[in-house]
Amino acid sequence: MPSAHPILVTGAAAGIGGVGGKVVAGLREHGVPVRALVHHDDDRAAVLRALDGVEVVVGDLTRGADVVAALEGCRRAYFGMSVSPGYLEATATVAAAALEGERLELLVNISQMTVSQMSLTSSTESNQQRLHWLAEHVLNWSGLPVIHIRPTVFMENPLFGMLAVASIQRDDTIRLPFGDARTSPVASGDVAAVATRLLLDPSPPVGSVYELTGAASRDMTAIAAEFSSALGRTVSYVDVPYDEWLERDLKPLGLSPHVFDHIATMAELHRENRYDRVTNDVAELLGRPPSGFESLVEATPGLRSGRG
Repeated sequence: MPSAHPILVTGAAAGIGGVGGKVVAGLREHGVPVRALVHHDDDRAAVLRALDGVEVVVGDLTRGADVVAALEGCRRAYFGMSVSPGYLEATATVAAAALEGERLELLVNISQMTVSQMSLTSSTESNQQRLHWLAEHVLNWSGLPVIHIRPTVFMENPLFGMLAVASIQRDDTIRLPFGDARTSPVASGDVAAVATRLLLDPSPPVGSVYELTGAASRDMTAIAAEFSSALGRTVSYVDVPYDEWLERDLKPLGLSPHVFDHIATMAELHRENRYDRVTNDVAELLGRPPSGFESLVEATPGLRSGRG
């Protein structure tokens, strides 16, 4: 859908899995001009700026003037940002700016699948998950033409992309406190491809909600077997007591309190089988099966080198 109007992509240089940056790349593959909004003018912004057809703007999603300027001349937009206490404020600012400016044809909003299981009175979710629940409501109340995409846990989430990767590199184990619960992680590349597909749709299904998972829900022993197959050596799952895992594995990452709460809660919800979900949305939208953990292995060259 080549157009003279750029598509705004927020969070283009941030976020676990780099979904925003992958959306930028996907849109450029189709010849669509992109305006990439970044929070910091750093090396990641320089990489985006080097891409043909990409205009990089630096701004804060909680500042109305920055968002109004970023949206100017855009007819479609992708909204996403890093895990942050300011997520709801940013969502409301984007909605207000979009309503004040030229009418958007489409806003693709990235949320979380946990929202599908939540209500106003539920209390077991993380602060970030509650912000996503409220953010979806704000966008719906705004009357903007919104499509929500709700990915389950990313393969690149610290649970897998940092902690599982680190223990595999150390001793070919996956140390996580999930018990025998099942999960269906999704690759960030698949999520970005879905967002790109929707942004390019000539007649987008406004008002739709897509729940994005991997191809199957399985326990961690089965996931360890997938790593074993991809790496050509045996990887085993070790179920770790939750409190021990917090102290030994999660706390040393030095995460901010908000992000720490989010990841720690995700681990608890995993053990409670809240991530035992699977849909066909990725396959139906992309015309191919969802990616498996081999995509994470390919993106993490150090895994193939074995222990050490």
